[in-house]
Amino acid sequence: MKILFNKLLENEKIPLLRQLIQWGFLFWCIFLGVQFGLFVGYYESGGQTAYYPRPPGVEAFLPIGALVSLKAWVLSGYFDVVHPAALVLFVTFMGMALLAKKSFCSWICPVGALEESLWRIGQKLFGRSFRVWTWLDVVLRTCKYALLLFFVKIIFLDMPLMAIRGFMKAPYWSIADVKMLHFFTGMSPLAIGVILVLAVLSVFYQNFWCRYLCPYGALLGIISFLSPLKIGRDKDLCTSCGACSRACPARIDVQQKTSVWSVECTGCLTCAGSCPEKGALAMRLPLWKRPLPGWSFALVVLLLFAGGVVAGMWSGHWHTSLTHQDYQRLIPMAERFIH
Repeated sequence: MKILFNKLLENEKIPLLRQLIQWGFLFWCIFLGVQFGLFVGYYESGGQTAYYPRPPGVEAFLPIGALVSLKAWVLSGYFDVVHPAALVLFVTFMGMALLAKKSFCSWICPVGALEESLWRIGQKLFGRSFRVWTWLDVVLRTCKYALLLFFVKIIFLDMPLMAIRGFMKAPYWSIADVKMLHFFTGMSPLAIGVILVLAVLSVFYQNFWCRYLCPYGALLGIISFLSPLKIGRDKDLCTSCGACSRACPARIDVQQKTSVWSVECTGCLTCAGSCPEKGALAMRLPLWKRPLPGWSFALVVLLLFAGGVVAGMWSGHWHTSLTHQDYQRLIPMAERFIH
């Protein structure tokens, strides 16, 4: 076990370490989903099934509601008590982007783990990943920013503070997590069709959803542009073999850059792991000559995530204020709340 652990800390093995961490988070999300399903099932059955405590972590799947909560917090100082973990996790992921690139996307996001598995399957089946035309790639990448702009506009520009307060007190927001669960457990044919289409496209094209359509990733990418940590290339050690550019899932031409300033860089370290020259390519801090070892960047990512969650818990902004009686009343009526 010690030998395996030491090998995972070697620079060329860091992408494997990242995948293990990402898949660990994926299975943890599945566990939380199952636990939350059992929690909801208890109330839907009128208490006839076993009771399971509600896991606050499921609120990570409420990013739009968290954006509403963020505006209320910024403008009025009010921290949502119905789904506080949603805001804690949202702020944590933005903080991670600010300090450690789009590390949420490549180290933690369960959708990213599934996307990566799909295009790797495609590579094994077809021997390569396909690429759309350069001009079309540019056009498609604007879609995620357009979606982000849409949500920012309707929430930050069009939604007055009074309307936000009304939304946060409404029954729909109280059981938004339950509605989210029902979406996954009772998907419509249209939803299934859309997900299948995206999955098929992801087999042929690397990270199709993440690259072209994810507004969450677009937001984190913009924030990550300010991150002090950047992939840096030592021109004296680099042999210009091009392995880094070929390996980059974000299609960044790393070989031509001294420092990677790109909103598409997720800090996955795939480029550094593919580099045959030790020390030529690594995550670096400005004004710091020594490169940051891949394992230490992984540690930074995990500590930032854990720090955000612990801060939320210690500050009392983690567990919902909804009571057992609230859930008894609201969950059986969940299907009646359309918006």
